[in-house]
Amino acid sequence: MNCIIIGIAGGTGSGKSTFTNRLKDAFCENIAVLYHDNYYKRQDGVPFEKRKKMNYDHPEAFETELLLNQLAALRSGESVECPIYDYSKHNRSDKFVKVEPKKVILVEGILVFADERLRDMFDIKIFVEADADERILRRVIRDVKDRGRDIEGVVEQYLTTVKPMHYLYVEPTKPLADVIINSGMNEVAFQLVKTNIEKILNEG
Repeated sequence: MNCIIIGIAGGTGSGKSTFTNRLKDAFCENIAVLYHDNYYKRQDGVPFEKRKKMNYDHPEAFETELLLNQLAALRSGESVECPIYDYSKHNRSDKFVKVEPKKVILVEGILVFADERLRDMFDIKIFVEADADERILRRVIRDVKDRGRDIEGVVEQYLTTVKPMHYLYVEPTKPLADVIINSGMNEVAFQLVKTNIEKILNEG
């Protein structure tokens, strides 16, 4: 199946999920969206307190091989069952979501440009950036409000793993992007990408 795969990367709280979800809302069932976070490795044998302190911002935390296989299947016209991650349990849930092949596939995550094999699958690479202070504030609000975390745990995780991993693995991938935007709410960038997707969807 002929399809275009768009990778959307950026640091935690940068606005990449906002940008991705705006595109998802604009096109509804006409595009497929995969989130790298759902491909965190299973931690069934690890106690909850230990799972809370693990490094989730390192490339090794993800089962990227599964994402690669599922993207290849979608590109071949096959549907896939994508895993679903439970942030409150720091572990992958037992549920799956069925994703059908589409002409346009979005793949979003902090480290989607870090793996060369994954990066090579993207026809378009977008990096969303934001000031570090804004990113940590957004992350605190999101993790406490939406993911059932306590603020002390969020801050500790940010300082011990999120921040150092950002500068080690996320920030260096920014120059690999085709497009760099400064906000998930950047209307000009959104309209440009939206128009490009519309063009792809309307072709043959």
